[in-house]
Amino acid sequence: MTTPLFLLRCVQLGISIRDLGLLSIGLVNDMYAESGNDGYKYRGLADQSDFDEF
Repeated sequence: MTTPLFLLRCVQLGISIRDLGLLSIGLVNDMYAESGNDGYKYRGLADQSDFDEF
C-alpha cells in the first residue's frame, strides 16, 4: 500500500491526521474493510437459542 492510498482511505473514513497518532496502519485497514460491510443486509440476528444450538 502506498502512502497516498493510505491517506485516501483515512479521508474516506473521516480520520484526521491528529487521530492517526492513536491508530495503527492495520487498524485503519481493518476499519476500511469493515466499512464495506456497512450496507450489507443480514438475514437476521442470532439470539440465545441459536447460540445454544451451536
